[in-house]
Amino acid sequence: MSQLIRMSRRRLLASGGKAAVFVAATGIAPQFIRPGRAFAADALAPGMIGGPTGFDGAERYQYGPDTPEGRAVEAAKALKAAGKAPAKIVLGLSDGSIGQLTKPFPAGAPSIKDLWEKETGIQIEIVGLPNGQEFTKTMQDISTKGGAYDIYSTEWNRLGDLAETGGIAKLDDFVAKHKPEWDDPKQGYVNGAKGVSLLNQYRGSTYGVSLDGDFQTWVYRTDLFGDAAEQKAFKDKYGYDLAPPKTWKQHSDVAAFFQRPDKGLFGSTDLRNQGWGYTNWYQRYVSTASPNQFLFGDDGKPLINSEQGIAASKEYVESLAHHSPDAISWGWPEQYGNFAKGGAAMTCAFSNLPKFLDNAGNKDSAVTGKIGSMLPPGREIDGKLISRSVLWFSLTGMVSSQSKNPEAAYLLLQWLGSARIYAWMSANPGGYLDPFRLSDFSDPLVRQTYHAYHMDVVRETVARTVPTINYPGATAFHNALDENLVASLTKAKTPEQAMADTEREWKKIARRIGEDKLLEAIKTNKEAWPTVLDPIS
Repeated sequence: MSQLIRMSRRRLLASGGKAAVFVAATGIAPQFIRPGRAFAADALAPGMIGGPTGFDGAERYQYGPDTPEGRAVEAAKALKAAGKAPAKIVLGLSDGSIGQLTKPFPAGAPSIKDLWEKETGIQIEIVGLPNGQEFTKTMQDISTKGGAYDIYSTEWNRLGDLAETGGIAKLDDFVAKHKPEWDDPKQGYVNGAKGVSLLNQYRGSTYGVSLDGDFQTWVYRTDLFGDAAEQKAFKDKYGYDLAPPKTWKQHSDVAAFFQRPDKGLFGSTDLRNQGWGYTNWYQRYVSTASPNQFLFGDDGKPLINSEQGIAASKEYVESLAHHSPDAISWGWPEQYGNFAKGGAAMTCAFSNLPKFLDNAGNKDSAVTGKIGSMLPPGREIDGKLISRSVLWFSLTGMVSSQSKNPEAAYLLLQWLGSARIYAWMSANPGGYLDPFRLSDFSDPLVRQTYHAYHMDVVRETVARTVPTINYPGATAFHNALDENLVASLTKAKTPEQAMADTEREWKKIARRIGEDKLLEAIKTNKEAWPTVLDPIS
């Protein structure tokens, strides 16, 4: 899977991704950046001890001493004064995200990196990692005891595997001491403690600090859905109004209606390739029960070789009819490129798709001003709509067990991942770190970069998101599922065979890992699953 991710992201960077990011960075000019700035833009507001200055609205990102950011900075300064802080903290970070720490945004502001170094006196050395190789580089450092990093940043659902190797530090003591307030009801994670469990914890302990929001989000073409002739034709054919689909049955109808390959238009391009596609299988599978169809039972036995698993797999295969003929080879660069050309009616992607493609600065996009967002399709069960998305990739910062200054490294993570700094950082269009905190969704800069219409839907999508497997063996479990789903897409196996073979592989993996250890991880992982049910309308 990592190889496929690497190839796809590299291809994007080689074929226009850098340009897209650059265009986004230069093309988005926040309306409230004006030459004449208020006094607070050039100095800290009264009572504040730190934060950026130099632009209108800077006070939103400034902080007092009794805030997570203020506590992190003050503690880092105290370590420095006591001779217990390092001269620098080495942070491994994906190449595509570095700009959000090093490029000033908006005009007149310092960079994130410069501000931390100015306030604490501790340098940040950022080591760029090829996109998609973050986990490989992390495992190399752990297995060779290289000690090259104080902080790793890799996919969120590697926490279990990395914690079991002993390669990342348990952060519970630092969390208790410095109080990051990730569960703050106004500025913290969506779903409070449940969100913290989803993003930062493994087996009830904190091992990571989320620095990303890769919640898979659905978008559609407003020009197609709003066209009077299309609306009439759809209603004549299906007997109900054309609208963003709320159920998987409606999704199938709408996708079939817009499937016009002879005109360069596909119904739905949510991915189907190896390494990426299984996230879209997840959404169909987990919504087959209320509040969720789990992957494993409380006894640790796989539940996928079931009526629900086979039905979801059949849907997944049948929906290939509404995609490109070569959809099985598409990664997100192909998906984004096609959508930019107006080649799809709907798709499910990272939440940054509108940031890059609904962007007046991106002259290559034909869909600027034509994108809308919608909640994931779902299923009607017991009088309620079960709508679920999935979290996939999402960079998380982890302190290396080899770090000689783990507390200082944690303090940098607390500062980066806290409400004020993270909102300011994720609003910066120069990278892939996407908004996910409640404070992000209401922040004016973030809403301008990502679009207000999109942020409200992303917030609600996060509340309906299930985790992928996040316990020991995650890679092996997902590879087994992924390979069998691809086999069913290529007709090498029936959906029934694919689920039976996946179950057999999962049982082998469970025995290899240790079923007792796995049982505890499955139980704690369920605490992160959503319970939101929607009315049927």
